[in-house]
Amino acid sequence: MSATLTSKGQVTIPKQIRDALNLAPGCAVDFAVNRDGDVVIRKVGARTSRKPDRFEAARGKADVKWRTDDLMALLRGD
Repeated sequence: MSATLTSKGQVTIPKQIRDALNLAPGCAVDFAVNRDGDVVIRKVGARTSRKPDRFEAARGKADVKWRTDDLMALLRGD
């Protein structure tokens, strides 16, 4: 399997390799060179590369049980 280096030094990791390492967009990877001069790529820790969900902290925190009709009336000023 081969890939072409861009002028910015970027290479697309082939799909077979991404699938084998379970890599998804945003995943962090480590590169190393072994004694034989081969490049080794490793996935960095599970889920460390995924951006946290900005709504996760607020999810399930509401302590007031609003009915949709009541909330809409409040918001509309009815």
